[in-house]
Amino acid sequence: MNQTKYIFVTGGVTSSLGKGIIAASLAKLLQARGYRTTIQKFDPYINVDPGTLNPYEHGECYVTDDGAETDLDLGHYERFLNVPTSQANNVTTGRVYLSVIEKERRGEFLGKTVQVVPHITNEIKERMQLLGKSGDYDIVITEIGGTVGDIESLPYIESVRQLVWELGENNGIVIHLTLVPYLAAAGELKTKPTQHSVKTLMESGIKADILVCRTEHEISQELRQKLALFCNVKKEAVIQSIDASTIYEVPNLMLEEGLDRVALEKLKLPEKNTPDLNNWNEFLFRLKNPKHEVNIGLVGKYVELQDSYKSILEAFIHAGAANETKVNVISIHSEHLDANSAASQLKDLDGILVAPGFGGRGIEGKIDTVRYAREHNIPFFGICLGMQMAVIEYSRNVLGYTDANSTEMNENTTHPVINLMEEQKNIENKGGTMRLGAWKCSIKENTLAQKIYGKTEIMERHRHRYEFNGAYLNELEKAGLVASGVNPDTKLVEIVEIPTHPFFIGVQYHPEYKSTVANPHPLFVSFVAAAVQHKNK
Repeated sequence: MNQTKYIFVTGGVTSSLGKGIIAASLAKLLQARGYRTTIQKFDPYINVDPGTLNPYEHGECYVTDDGAETDLDLGHYERFLNVPTSQANNVTTGRVYLSVIEKERRGEFLGKTVQVVPHITNEIKERMQLLGKSGDYDIVITEIGGTVGDIESLPYIESVRQLVWELGENNGIVIHLTLVPYLAAAGELKTKPTQHSVKTLMESGIKADILVCRTEHEISQELRQKLALFCNVKKEAVIQSIDASTIYEVPNLMLEEGLDRVALEKLKLPEKNTPDLNNWNEFLFRLKNPKHEVNIGLVGKYVELQDSYKSILEAFIHAGAANETKVNVISIHSEHLDANSAASQLKDLDGILVAPGFGGRGIEGKIDTVRYAREHNIPFFGICLGMQMAVIEYSRNVLGYTDANSTEMNENTTHPVINLMEEQKNIENKGGTMRLGAWKCSIKENTLAQKIYGKTEIMERHRHRYEFNGAYLNELEKAGLVASGVNPDTKLVEIVEIPTHPFFIGVQYHPEYKSTVANPHPLFVSFVAAAVQHKNK
């Protein structure tokens, strides 16, 4: 293909309709037809990136190999496509305006008055085409965050309008995702919210080429005809997106609806072959037909919002399917845990994961959780802060350093077994300054980590500021807590484990970010297998 084609996905009526899942599902189908496809997300908030956002605000912050802190939708893109994303795949209003203001300060606009049109929209269009101009992709799907009509989304909608016009006919299309609600009192589906949403889009100068309608009930042919007529789209371009039991069913539902065929037709691209979804459907079959069932406790401090641990929950789905096991994740708030309540809340679990996080809230509950898992031989998995809690717990209850802590929680501890990295000590700005992205890890031979990975050199993604304090390494290893993974360059500890425990491992990095449908992460796969074994003892 000579020219990259562009698909823009906008949303209307309400947020959380699933633009990211629709974009990822369409990308999966196009990829399965043989097209090199990628997805990018443009977010209308003014934060430069989600790195400083509380998980309650925007869900988890997803991290790419190149260290970009991004929107959680990029996790869906990677899980569906099995292709790494990068800094270029996520752009925020904050980043756009920061770039334009820096250019203005350097005098690059030659004294012109800097305005939303053309300067902000030009910056947005440039970033929308960055991946397309790389030569690596045939089709670039761009998801526009927020809903049509939002004040903050207007520059993006205007940029899409300009770009579709500049690209020329059949080179750029717009998919509009909207809601067709069911009113129980009337006993019928209502199209008016969709009509209003499309009207708002048209007022911005954009005509939707394809309408994807989120619904709880089947949309009749009569309703499709009505939507086509009132929304100015062809009937075959009215696509039903009905509620599914799992997001991983959506590519098949979109295939049945012909979303990929309609998109290719509008882009004047050949259909090539029927999408090869054999491996995908094998995964779905194992997911829906488990032979085992386990209960795994997810102990964290953001458990009220599922999106806070989105990648962990999805990694359990991938690992569950790999083990033909239904994984029931039991969310447990670490603030509601202590030495006295640990037994009642944890005794019936087949495995315990202590989740990542920042700050001192709920820390003691996590430490009590680690102790319970260690002393009762329950399979244990600690991620990032969870690994650090395992080090603190071992230092307190095995080494006898009762005030052992992280300097993040207690700067005055006499045993700072977790400490701030030297290069972090003088940093004042919080955004983008942690240890981020993919780092090497060398794994010791004949350890649990080496058995799980099947190799001694790995690359994993990080997002943290505090580290295992190497001054305590010898003491802890003599006492039975082994550092089985170490960064070869910095010598920082990456993995700890207890060889005498059935399954006890903590990792400083975030393995959940790299788990995909095609490649479930080996740590999660092994942890679920250990939970099955524990249950069947």
